[in-house]
Amino acid sequence: MNKSKLVVGITQGDSNGIGYEVIIKALADARVLDSFTPVVYGSSKIFGFYRKQIHNIDQMDTNVISSAKDVHLRRINIVNCLPDNVYAEPGQSTPDSAKAAIRSLEMAVKDLKDGYIDVLVTAPINKRAMTAEGFGYTGHTEYLQDAFQAKEIAMIMVSPQLKIGVVTGHIPLKDVPSALSKESILSKLRLMNDSLIRDFGIRNPKIAVLGLNPHCGDGGLLGDEEKEIILPAVLQANDEGILAFGPYSPDGFFGLGNYGRFDATLAMYHDQGLAPFKALAFSEGVNYTAGLPIVRTSPDHGTAYDMAGRDEADPRSMMYAIYCAIDIFNHRLEYDELMRSRMKEKN
Repeated sequence: MNKSKLVVGITQGDSNGIGYEVIIKALADARVLDSFTPVVYGSSKIFGFYRKQIHNIDQMDTNVISSAKDVHLRRINIVNCLPDNVYAEPGQSTPDSAKAAIRSLEMAVKDLKDGYIDVLVTAPINKRAMTAEGFGYTGHTEYLQDAFQAKEIAMIMVSPQLKIGVVTGHIPLKDVPSALSKESILSKLRLMNDSLIRDFGIRNPKIAVLGLNPHCGDGGLLGDEEKEIILPAVLQANDEGILAFGPYSPDGFFGLGNYGRFDATLAMYHDQGLAPFKALAFSEGVNYTAGLPIVRTSPDHGTAYDMAGRDEADPRSMMYAIYCAIDIFNHRLEYDELMRSRMKEKN
């Protein structure tokens, strides 16, 4: 298939949340088809249901297909993954909506592996409901790591103002200290550094590293992880040529706006990074999975059942996720071409 622009695969997520609404709103302007070709994995029936709930949206040119190999480059393509008798129950967590989210993701990943789509954007899911239906993973990130056999991955939250990665992801807070080690922190720093260079086009990126304990342990009074684990990891990263700094106390770091002095920040656990990120950049935040051989992004919000079907959802995070995926894909192409050129010059 010859194509002059990227084909963006978009999974429906939980069909009873706000996924369809933010997808439809993000694709409503016909001019998006000049930039990329969207492929929505879900149900044309449910797509039509939610489109009728949204005001001020006129005709949308859609093309219903069974696989992205049949994509129409000037239409919003919908891969029908679900049975014909499927229906939406806005605001409800149901076994059927969880199964639909799993099916949508599986078909999108298959098309991604087959090269029919270029990048993947995932709408929000209900992790508990999917687990109850046999999903077997704690989220998209873990599923994609397994699907693409990635040795090491990192969740990086991205916005125009800041980028935040985490050392530990979806684990209980009580398990965080034992999950931290010099090597685990160093591994994330290496991956973040490589991603900032290759995926975001940042030369010599500067990465801030947060502490674990209040006041960075206060000289060992409130904990010694900073002295025993985090600082040694930062120093080792420096020895490897990575511009890592810290550890910094998280409260003052974000409260004083110090994150603006760095290209990215590495937090020790999920909420340490995501709470300030969502406070500062919720409407435009993007969840990016670094370390995968493919490009995957997602809005930084959840299913928001309380808003579903009410035409209240803000599509900006979905829009940013789509264009962020396209930018990362293009940055990778440019970087890889540059590396190939340098190799030729050496030879």
